[in-house]
Amino acid sequence: MIAAAIHTLFFILFIYLSVNILYLLILAIAGRISKSKNYPIHPRKKKFAALITSYKEDDTIVQTIREAVDHDYPKDSFDVYLAADQLRDDTIKELQTFRAYILPVEFEIGSKARSLNYLLNFAGEKGYDAALVLDGDNIMLPGCMEKINAAFQSGCSAVQCHRMAKNTNTSMAILDAISEEINNHLFRKGQRALGFSAATIGSGMAFEFSKLRQVYNKPGILGNPACDREVDFEMMKDHIVVEYLDNAYVLDEKVAHKEVFQRQRTRWMESQLIHLKLFFSRKEQAPDKTKDYWNKLFINLAPPRMIFLAVLSFMLLLSALETGLKKNITGISFTSWAALFCAYLLCLLLCIPARLFTFRSARAILHLPAVMFSFFKAALRLKTGRKEFVHTPKSYTGEAASTKD
Repeated sequence: MIAAAIHTLFFILFIYLSVNILYLLILAIAGRISKSKNYPIHPRKKKFAALITSYKEDDTIVQTIREAVDHDYPKDSFDVYLAADQLRDDTIKELQTFRAYILPVEFEIGSKARSLNYLLNFAGEKGYDAALVLDGDNIMLPGCMEKINAAFQSGCSAVQCHRMAKNTNTSMAILDAISEEINNHLFRKGQRALGFSAATIGSGMAFEFSKLRQVYNKPGILGNPACDREVDFEMMKDHIVVEYLDNAYVLDEKVAHKEVFQRQRTRWMESQLIHLKLFFSRKEQAPDKTKDYWNKLFINLAPPRMIFLAVLSFMLLLSALETGLKKNITGISFTSWAALFCAYLLCLLLCIPARLFTFRSARAILHLPAVMFSFFKAALRLKTGRKEFVHTPKSYTGEAASTKD
């Protein structure tokens, strides 16, 4: 009786993992065989407000602003805005030498939502067509804004750029870079290949200015540390499809140390849980249950990849052990668990661009057990009622990455 109950639980786990991995594998294959849309460069130019938020990022923000104001888009068609939260006076003074609106902000509880709300309302009457959201360590590569403009001129009203690693200077940064590209492939390129809206990341994304301003003036969003996810949810509610621009690159600094990784993953897992609550909130629930609604709900119900990997690894070891001891603990053969594990690895490998298949990447993989331990420590720190934004400090100032695969 007990053995039958245990076998049933393992069978349910196996089916649950199989369904999720099958879906991810479909996304991975779709992303591989589909061609990304390339919108033709348009002679008319939308007017952009590049909104940059920064919190104690004195080491990186000067380079970010310098690169932003020098971006190769007509200067009369875009302005750069910076919400400078707790930057040093000497940094502020240097930033004020650039062609940008440098706006020192001070909040009782600092957050990205409050900074963006301030910038959007400050710039609100200047007639911008679109708002481009960047983090304090983001750098647009040449042609990025031109490609966003082309997409908007072709009828898009929300786009997510291809955010990629600025740095691969440590094993942790390499793993973070690989993780970013897996997410890009599955939840942006793969999603668009299947006709779904791309998932937003939080930066390197652009929206119609009036719509984004409306979202950030919503009651309650200023206290939401997962404001990026709420923006994504609001786009879905209004049937706005987020396009993915695979060839519009925005560099993003990757975490270089386990401690920062742990803080970042804590924030991400909290954001996922907060986002998931929106689907079941009577106040926030989408009026129409579209295919994007069910797709996003399914994705958000799935645990993070690190948990998948940990569970699959454990089950593979347990199955190997029961085979060696000639026991029948799980009721599912070692071959079945091995096939599921291999299917998941194949899915991940399909998502990684060729430029990241290096000896350094292989060596970085050896750090996965330590990373997994940091991940589970992060899970123990989850607070879904958190009001403050969990800051992940970065300070890399080296050379930018290449876009070649």
